[in-house]
Amino acid sequence: MNGSRIAAVGHYQPAKVLTNEDLAGLVDTSDEWIRSRVGIRTRHIAGPDEPVDELGAHAAAKALAAAGLTPDAVDLVVVATSTATDRSPNTAARIAARLGIPSPAALDVNVVCAGFTHALATADHAVRAGAATRALVVGAEKMSDVTDWSDRTTCVLVGDGAGAAVVEAADEPGIGPVLWGSVPEMGHAVRIEGTPPRFAQEGQSVYRWATTKLPAIARRTCERAGYAPEDLAAVVLHQANLRIIEPLAERIGAVNAVVARDVVDSGNTSAASIPMAFSKLVERGEIRSGDPVLLFGFGGNLSYGGQVVRCP
Repeated sequence: MNGSRIAAVGHYQPAKVLTNEDLAGLVDTSDEWIRSRVGIRTRHIAGPDEPVDELGAHAAAKALAAAGLTPDAVDLVVVATSTATDRSPNTAARIAARLGIPSPAALDVNVVCAGFTHALATADHAVRAGAATRALVVGAEKMSDVTDWSDRTTCVLVGDGAGAAVVEAADEPGIGPVLWGSVPEMGHAVRIEGTPPRFAQEGQSVYRWATTKLPAIARRTCERAGYAPEDLAAVVLHQANLRIIEPLAERIGAVNAVVARDVVDSGNTSAASIPMAFSKLVERGEIRSGDPVLLFGFGGNLSYGGQVVRCP
């Protein structure tokens, strides 16, 4: 085998929907204020009895079902999350236990909003190296747990959910080379810290970095995979904020691509945002099997990571 591919994807969101009007009852804000600044209309919020591993297990189960696989076909579970409540067992082990996956390697990756693309690269490398046969890659977040619901600058942004992908060996590579990195000295611009942990960010710093520095990095990601931006069928960026997604997508130059805008209905779900948005594009039939899709995450730690993948 010369590579790996994504065999199937899946996503899950909790039932509770929080609208902009609902938020206007909590803080000094309005539907017009939120839409004009971040483009978000609604978001899903998990209940107190819905831990992050449960969200991830639902998405993972859907991806396995879409691939026509049973849990015993998986020998590696990689979970991207920054909102796990407990240190051990990690979220990957908890998801494996929920699904009944026997004796997998199970690890968490915390790269916040770029977490899923880092986790996908980790699984791709493991499969190509022969260290795993088939991997389950999950991005799952419960951002509502780390949000100050009295802070209108952050509470209007966040949502909860999960997305997942099944990665397996392939004769022809379906996951392109990863391009990843960070700006450690600017890590303070997006934070989840303190006791209890709370999400905070320097919005203008993040906006300038994302819209000025990242387009060239995203184009280099395409080049590494052997694609020009205009060849892409879809662009799935971290669903941070519509005011970041739209100019970033435009500056990448993917003029023929569908641009995922799941942030409008889901909010910012950190590491869950890319696999959720990707899975929804697949489910709606907006992209076809074999289509090249750019996945590109960015945010917390001022980290970034991306790869071009073939649609399952």
